[in-house]
Amino acid sequence: MAGWDPGQEPAPVPVGPAGWLRVVLRGTALVTVIFGGLGLLLALRLVERPLWGVHRPWTPHITQNVCRLAFIILGVRRKVRGSQMRRHGAVVSNHASWLDIFALNASKRVYFVSKSEVASWPAIGWLARATGTVFINRRASEALRQRRAFVQRLRAGHKLLFFPEGTSTDGLSILPFKSTLFAAFFEEDLRHDLWIQPVTVIYRAPDGADPRFYGWWGEMAFGPHLLQVLAAPRQGTVELVWHAPLQVADFSDRKALARACEQAVRAGFPPELERAGEALSQPMAEISAPNA
Repeated sequence: MAGWDPGQEPAPVPVGPAGWLRVVLRGTALVTVIFGGLGLLLALRLVERPLWGVHRPWTPHITQNVCRLAFIILGVRRKVRGSQMRRHGAVVSNHASWLDIFALNASKRVYFVSKSEVASWPAIGWLARATGTVFINRRASEALRQRRAFVQRLRAGHKLLFFPEGTSTDGLSILPFKSTLFAAFFEEDLRHDLWIQPVTVIYRAPDGADPRFYGWWGEMAFGPHLLQVLAAPRQGTVELVWHAPLQVADFSDRKALARACEQAVRAGFPPELERAGEALSQPMAEISAPNA
């Protein structure tokens, strides 16, 4: 987002012999679990597709359990507050890291909405396609076609999850929610049956680490960030706060619904993390300020 400056990226922590051992052990276990789960998922889709089409009664359970195992392997503690809705609709969340996908999938069987570029990413794109991700292109010329695809998945009963900020952050900030994707919920045959549940994702860094440790934003490369997480001798926590669901029919338009979702997500975000973000950005502001 224009005008948002999280400051400089956290300096990488040198990885010593013990760190490399953790990278090998955790990395091997993660690859085994993820790609073993993927193989099982693809095999079951061969049965699901001819029997149920877009409906997927089995494979989302595999994705959910793989994501739960991922946090056990990493040693990141996972906390959940609030109740997850059972109603038909979607989930919206703030976005801070590639770990969000694991955290949200571990708690709820959902289908992510992602930018179209992700589909071409090595390994990650393949995993995203296999797990039923909805890919969108933000070009205006594609808006109508993508809205139709979005609506089709909602009508099929899929619980979609998207990040209305439109980009990831440093984990210490929440950006204004964009309202574009909320328009799909206002289809005449859907709006009275759909609910949206906001969820706040909160990362707390390992003791002594930069508070943005789990944040992945801007031009940060995936490989070095993954290496730092795998090598960490101590891990922090990820907490999900599930807020009260909002009925689409209670809102006049997509902008009003987006504002309400943003307010709910912000209400669950710890003030101390916001203050830490402000403190980290303060030196940058002082450097860029003109001399008096």
